[in-house]
Order: sequence, then structure tokens, then C-alpha cells
Amino acid sequence: MPTTATKKLSFKQQQLQFRENAILDAVNRLLAKKGFDLMTMDEVAADVGIAKASLYKHFQSKEVVAAASMTRLMDEALTVVGALAPQLPPLDKIKAIVRWAIQTHLAGAMPLLPSTRSNIQQALLSYPPYMERLGTLTEKLGEWIGQAQEAGTLSPSLPGEVILYTIFARSCDPVADFLKMGGAFTDADIVDLLIHITFEGMTGRS
Repeated sequence: MPTTATKKLSFKQQQLQFRENAILDAVNRLLAKKGFDLMTMDEVAADVGIAKASLYKHFQSKEVVAAASMTRLMDEALTVVGALAPQLPPLDKIKAIVRWAIQTHLAGAMPLLPSTRSNIQQALLSYPPYMERLGTLTEKLGEWIGQAQEAGTLSPSLPGEVILYTIFARSCDPVADFLKMGGAFTDADIVDLLIHITFEGMTGRS
């Protein structure tokens, strides 16, 4: 049954939402290309085609717009999680998330991984919507990692957090960029190769 929260948006609300999505798309591209510290609000406004004053009506600072962009990305990841068939083996679920992350990276829509050396780190820590979604995603991945280790499809000798951080790192793996620049592989090839090397390694064992 529809609720007041799911009522159709007014035309003005739709316009605002469309512009905010355009802003976040631009921020994603710039974060993927330059990172948070080099991105400027002037560049965001120019990319969207609006005045900087209009940009500040939607997002009051560079930190807030970057955090909102990262939060939307987390929402997309959680949508992927929610769409996975429950009967899939845990390792296949993990691979599906890594596949989505690499595909998003190759499409130029994956922001560089927030680093402890970047000012975005504090902005994200101070943004509850992002931290809430990160916690949800981390909990789900941790659950799958534990299940896969119990099943023997992931090494039980590896600490879970090492596997978790390796999974997150695939979202901004420069290997994908180098392979794409080389031109010898399609995006689909690159995704398959990085999935293989992440989970099967380089030893030649199947």
C-alpha cells in the first residue's frame, strides 16, 4: 500500500532531484579522475553547467557533496547485495560485489578509495548516512567471508579483515586502468581477469 513517503514527487521536487543527481554524477566522475583533494566546487559546477551559487543551494560544502556522492555509491552497492539470490554460495556473492565494483571503476564512476591521507576521510566519518551504509555493507561482506571460510572456499588462515580490505581495494585497482589503457582487453575481459587473480591468484592452481 502506498504511503505518504512514496507519493509521486511534484514537478519542482523532480527537478531538484534531477539536478542533485547530475551534481552527484559529476562529483563521482571528478573523484574518480582527480580524488577529493584536487577536486574543486568550481569544477563540479562547470561539469553540471550551473553557477557555483546554485551548487551551494544543494550542498553547502565540498565535504558534504563528496560524502553524499559516496553515500549514493554505497546505496548502489547495497542494491546489488539485495538483488543477489539467497541460495548463491557466499563466495559467489562476494565475487558479484567485486565484479560490480570493477565494472563501476572501469566506467569512470568509482571514486578513489578514501585514504587516511585524504581530507575526505574526516568528512565521511562525520556524515552519518555514509557511515550507516558502510556499516551495513561491511557487516554483510563480513558475514559472507566467514561463511566462505567455513565452507573452505576462502582460506580460513587469512584474517577476515584482510579479505575485506582486499575486496574494497578492488574498487580502485590501478591494474584495471593500465589494462584498459593498453587496449588489448575489453572491459569484460578485464573484469574476468581481476576476479580470477583476486580469488584464484597467480599460481596456476584452479
